[in-house]
Amino acid sequence: MDHLISERDGHVVTITMNRPDRLNAISGPMLAEMSRLLVDCDADRDVRAVVLTGAGRGFCSGLDLQDLAAGQGLGSDPGGLGTRIDDTPPFVLRRLDVPVICRLNGPAAGYGMDLALGCDVVIASDRASLAPPVRRSALPESGGTWLLPRLVGWHKASEVTLFGRRLDAAEMLRLGLVNTVVAADDLDATVASWAAEVAAMPPLAVRAAKRAMRLGLDATFEANSHHVMAELLNLFRTDDFKESLASFLEKRPATYRGR
Repeated sequence: MDHLISERDGHVVTITMNRPDRLNAISGPMLAEMSRLLVDCDADRDVRAVVLTGAGRGFCSGLDLQDLAAGQGLGSDPGGLGTRIDDTPPFVLRRLDVPVICRLNGPAAGYGMDLALGCDVVIASDRASLAPPVRRSALPESGGTWLLPRLVGWHKASEVTLFGRRLDAAEMLRLGLVNTVVAADDLDATVASWAAEVAAMPPLAVRAAKRAMRLGLDATFEANSHHVMAELLNLFRTDDFKESLASFLEKRPATYRGR
């Protein structure tokens, strides 16, 4: 669909929200299509990194308020999602094993903020910002209330959320909500470099490591340790692990095939 563009370059897929005239506000059909694209990327073992971004000067201004006013969008049938909030993109992001990089090119508000925080790595332009939706008589319904306290602690999360505080790029970096902030002119090159770097890593190990960290958020230390050991034993039997050993002994770069 025109409002959502998927482009592939080698092992990296870039998904772009393409409504720049509306600061990429998300419509009902966009919700369903983004979820489908993310699931397809995760199922394709040749995809080693996903970049999520917005066209124009904004990342995502949130849910389309015109849709909501018309009784469409999230929680409605026209989006193809019914009331199944767990099928929407922020929840799908939580289930992915493929790493997802947020190219935070500009403002992200409400739903857009939840999308950005739900990514594994956030690379922000110095023009980027985050804003929770409380001032619009809403709340971060798609992960924000779960993610923020874990990322910045209860007190700071309360300040940001309850007061609707807008965070500029410098404050996001200080709080640890983004991995790095770069000049707007350097954003594309930085994102491409980071995506290429993770795509060159052994993909089975990357997926296993992300899965172990994700499941570890809701597990005891002991349970997570046993899960990690099971993942490690599986990795020891892969061709990629054999290639890692061979390249180390032969003092050459490794070539990983995801097998």
